[in-house]
Amino acid sequence: MGLIVQKFGGTSVGSVERILHVADRVIEEKNNGNGVVVVVSAMGKTTDELVALAKEMSAQPSKREMDMLLTTGEQVTISLLSMALIEKGYEAISFTGWQAGIQTESIHGNARILNIETDRIQQQLNEGRIVVVAGFQGSTEEGAISTLGRGGSDTTAVALAAALKADKCDIYTDVTGVYTTDPRYVKEARKLLSVSYDEMLELANLGAGVLHPRAVEFAKNYQVPLEVRSSIQREEGTRIEEEVSMEQNLVVRGVAFENEITRVSVLGLPNSLTGLSTIFTTLAKNHINVDIIIQSMTQEHTTNVSFSIKSGDLTDTMKVLEDNKQLLNYQGVEAESGLAKVSIVGSGMISNPGVAAEMFDVLAKNQIQVKMVSTSEIKVSTVVEEAKMVQAVETLHEAFELAGTTIKL
Repeated sequence: MGLIVQKFGGTSVGSVERILHVADRVIEEKNNGNGVVVVVSAMGKTTDELVALAKEMSAQPSKREMDMLLTTGEQVTISLLSMALIEKGYEAISFTGWQAGIQTESIHGNARILNIETDRIQQQLNEGRIVVVAGFQGSTEEGAISTLGRGGSDTTAVALAAALKADKCDIYTDVTGVYTTDPRYVKEARKLLSVSYDEMLELANLGAGVLHPRAVEFAKNYQVPLEVRSSIQREEGTRIEEEVSMEQNLVVRGVAFENEITRVSVLGLPNSLTGLSTIFTTLAKNHINVDIIIQSMTQEHTTNVSFSIKSGDLTDTMKVLEDNKQLLNYQGVEAESGLAKVSIVGSGMISNPGVAAEMFDVLAKNQIQVKMVSTSEIKVSTVVEEAKMVQAVETLHEAFELAGTTIKL
């Protein structure tokens, strides 16, 4: 008898009918002789509706109370799914995050999992029950309810699979797997049957919404066998694993993109050894996530630093910079919004020089200006005008020959 962790997202449990369908998928796995732990998100747009309610109470709601509010969404789903399973003749029990033993750091709204006490879940599995766990949530050492941020149910599922030493973790979603790019924007996108942990981590960090980056980190660090599958269609999904064979010798395996990017430029910083460390340490202490960074020297022997952030963080970023102006000793700050990040990803880039040059050439021929660049061994990211984001994705997808039908590896 094996142990399978299944995760179903908000769309998959968006109605009573869909919850009943999920119950059938869970029962299939149970009937295969496996122990089953199911992680679920809140139904449909429940989280968005709860956020809207909070905004009616306060323009800046308490983060602690937001966690208390938002975690009720998953509590509804776990109880309904457990009821459905029991009605169909199977023993099931639901747990909130804290009941499931998920312990997080003491940060509200975007906490990281520190530990999982699995005794309670394991006891129920030993007694033959299906265990249904609320995703996206846990509790702090002080006993407060905490949330893991958007997409945190993925993280819950993979972390539980790691802690329970599960044989596999299946992430059920409204798509049939991981695609070369988002098929909602590019019709020629095709499903990949296998992606490496490193490639998936880059894709997730760069805007591919099919998996949460922290979930991929857990899977890689603990070697959790992972598969992204459709909750509706019964077909093979995409395996996330350590090593994959090169598909048609593709150097680039996917194009990821993310809108609502802002470039912030801090001008006239002192040209000192500690200038960069001071500014980014200050931003990090205030939980500002910085992405692409560019530094340049001026004729006045000062330093200008530009970095990209999510546009939603602009207000907080500007406040942090203003509050610490004396410490940072800069002359001015500029911000440019209306930008997007477009990236190519592929482990084959390590042994194939010239990929970045080809990317820039394709963008230039299509009159798409590159405003910022960041590279690693397996990805190249560019910041472009948001209005040209889809055009950039389509042209790169075509240029690197990613279109076509799914090919068995």
